[in-house]
Amino acid sequence: MENAVRIVLVGVTGYGNIYVEKLLNDGNELNASIVGIVEPHAEKIPNYKRIKDQGIQIFPSLEEFYINNEADLAIFATPIHLHVTQACYALENGSNVLCEKPMCASIEEAKKLIETRNQTGNFVAIGFNWSFSPSVHELKRDILNGVLGKPKRLKTIVNWPRDAAYYNRNNWAGRMYSKEGAPILDSVANNATSHYLHHMFYLLGPKIDASVQLKNIMAELYRANPIESFDTCAVRIITSDDVEILFYATHAVKDSFGPHSLYEFEKATIYRSDGEDDNQVIVKFKNGTEKVYPDPERDHIQKLITCINAVATGNHNILCGPEAATPHVQAIAAMHESVPDIPSFPESLTRLDKERDVTWVKGLDETLIQCYEQWALPNEINVPWAKRGKTIDIRHLEDIL
Repeated sequence: MENAVRIVLVGVTGYGNIYVEKLLNDGNELNASIVGIVEPHAEKIPNYKRIKDQGIQIFPSLEEFYINNEADLAIFATPIHLHVTQACYALENGSNVLCEKPMCASIEEAKKLIETRNQTGNFVAIGFNWSFSPSVHELKRDILNGVLGKPKRLKTIVNWPRDAAYYNRNNWAGRMYSKEGAPILDSVANNATSHYLHHMFYLLGPKIDASVQLKNIMAELYRANPIESFDTCAVRIITSDDVEILFYATHAVKDSFGPHSLYEFEKATIYRSDGEDDNQVIVKFKNGTEKVYPDPERDHIQKLITCINAVATGNHNILCGPEAATPHVQAIAAMHESVPDIPSFPESLTRLDKERDVTWVKGLDETLIQCYEQWALPNEINVPWAKRGKTIDIRHLEDIL
């Protein structure tokens, strides 16, 4: 394809395979082509034969790709602790970057990524899917224009069971640090459900390309699985505008529930619940009217299309860049500071579903649902195993830069 956007894909044995399939199937339509794949475990690539049949070269490292090759866009679906080092290397070698969520595990890394982006003049997009959705942008513009009034409080719950294979799929799942000491902070809130936490920050941001600043966090963190980090959290976050955000998430349950969300504003309430109303986002106004927005999940791959168009047009106005993703990084770090020693659930309540190999906690699903309904944390409704964390003040990125 003449003048097609040249893309190097980095990490394709897991989530990154979504990009492989989209570009192999629709590359001509998207005006983009894969010029290389970086994957040290080539034998594990799901579409290995198709890749080789199309003459796409596979490289064991990013450095080896850039020796004799160039890319307009580098896409990273690699371990959390590699994101910033790899993204900065790509930026310095002339590529724009689409980095999967979460952006990184420390504010220092966020600062480095922003500085490198500014120095190179290339763009960086962080792959929180909904923040690229036209539906979400329309909703956010309505919020910014005061259509819904001022935000009051927001909440989200995501109960998603995960089996032992989920934690054994690589050498960093559930880990706090790599063997080299790099922060990972992998958890239920920093990986599988991170989209829904970031989404609340993004909707409350003061500009279309910004997330809200955070004031403080108080967390309850727990684990049922044999991991270093947490698989269950209940968190209260206060924004710089004194809006309350509650977030509940767990992998230690038998059955899925959610994501369910409810966002209260002065003039309206926003809700979206999987399996209801075709997953549309519905705004119910206090005057009895409604406005419906399309399901943002339909735009799952919009981040790729946005980045290809940004390269092709030279318009680098990315609405979910490092600054917009930073409050999520701050929130995760503050959660761990709130509960530095993560407790395990009582053994008397911990169960193993042998058929599915899922570790779960008796009564946990009902407890989190009750907390969600009551806008409360487990310690506030006197759950026997609940342990309140410390309240942590958030240091804003501009205080560091």
